[in-house]
Amino acid sequence: MGVLIAGVLTSCKEETKPKVIYKEKEVATQTVERDSTQIKVSDLPVHMEGTKYVIFPVGDIRIYDNGNKSYGSSKTNTISYAISNYNRFEITGYFENLKFQHVDSTNIRPLTEKLIQIQTATYLSEFAQANKREILVYTLVDADTNLDSKLDSNDIKSLYISTIGGLQFTKLTKDYQELIDWNVVVPLNRLYFRAIEDINKNGAFDKNDKVHYYYANMNAKNWEVTEYDPVNNLHKIAEEQTAVVPAE
Repeated sequence: MGVLIAGVLTSCKEETKPKVIYKEKEVATQTVERDSTQIKVSDLPVHMEGTKYVIFPVGDIRIYDNGNKSYGSSKTNTISYAISNYNRFEITGYFENLKFQHVDSTNIRPLTEKLIQIQTATYLSEFAQANKREILVYTLVDADTNLDSKLDSNDIKSLYISTIGGLQFTKLTKDYQELIDWNVVVPLNRLYFRAIEDINKNGAFDKNDKVHYYYANMNAKNWEVTEYDPVNNLHKIAEEQTAVVPAE
């Protein structure tokens, strides 16, 4: 058949679709085309406190079917022009791009020309205050890993980073590893994150797969990523501590 759909977990009520589909044990990919019928809009600009940039989230108008009858028609639709939500230092939602404008310029530039779905964009305010380097961290989808011709939360989530102006947009997670979570330890100037690898190639991310641990040097020019193993290191530390406990 060519395409192997693996890792479908069944229950008495529903099937869970895999996040990854393989072809002969290799990850299958396909290009997602932009939907030219969708109407693009931007939210009003967001200014991250302490920076010199304003940010415009860009995405599609969303139409919701509310099922209500109106003036003889069968249903009425509700149109949402909201692309994202903004809490202090973080933009959240499901949008396809960000555009950046310096406060002293009229030029507006996009974060990327690639088709992606951004879920969060977080400004590292505490790190910026300590290091005078302004950084945004993103969680997003950048590939149609389940081959449904869409980029959405059913695909693998990745971790990216850029400057506050959207430059040096860089992927930190490895391809086809699902981001679990991340945080920043300011005294070490490091962004730590965990990702899971589908080592049994069943298309799902579960307890039988491998968790990887990484950190990125936030002050390095290209944000070099290092893999480490805190689990085994902690075991070694415990053994060393046990070895030096004096006998009673």
